[in-house]
Amino acid sequence: MTIGEVMAILSPEFSDLTISKIRFLEEQGLVEPGRTPSGYRKFSSDDVDRLRYVLSAQRDHYLPLKVIREHLEALDRGLEVPDPVEVSERVAPRVPGTEPPATAGVDRFDGRAAGLRLTRGELLRESGVDVELLDALEGYGVLSPAPGGPWYDGEALEVLRAAAALAAHGIEARHLRMFRTAADREVALADQVAAPLQRTGQRDQVAREIAAAGLRLHTALVAGALGRTVR
Repeated sequence: MTIGEVMAILSPEFSDLTISKIRFLEEQGLVEPGRTPSGYRKFSSDDVDRLRYVLSAQRDHYLPLKVIREHLEALDRGLEVPDPVEVSERVAPRVPGTEPPATAGVDRFDGRAAGLRLTRGELLRESGVDVELLDALEGYGVLSPAPGGPWYDGEALEVLRAAAALAAHGIEARHLRMFRTAADREVALADQVAAPLQRTGQRDQVAREIAAAGLRLHTALVAGALGRTVR
């Protein structure tokens, strides 16, 4: 069956599934469809079952691709696979403060995440992504360790999670440099406006309010443009 037919089968179960994500999972070696003489992908029913397993493990148990790949290799060898619930609890113990932010208001910019210190290993474990993505993000200047040490803060974890979600749609690290540039410009603008308020003690609060308003503006602009182009 074609990749479009695979989409038709799996989309009712996984509403966020896209062709780009299927291709990404293929690139990661999690599914290996055959090819027609003219080079088109040809999926079997086993390939569909394999994709369903991968997507369920990601959505329902938050397992990283590395662990899912190990499970698939075990299945291919006829071995018994551990219970996904037990595995998710074992491979991803939560580091306090690493939960994804729940709001996008002023409190989102309270600086608490910046105070979190994660080693490189903890960052990779909490995000569930491969080291290659982290290396690429650092190489393109999208992500870097916190100033003053070899550790990473909580915002680096959120950047890595978001980058992984984009990578699942075929968006590479090199495409994310524009987000870093835009963020730096927004911070510079907020600092320019708030800096004169240093003596009054209102600088930090005003900077947070500007950042929150800027984020709402960005969200509204993207939502509006997307609403006009996607029906």
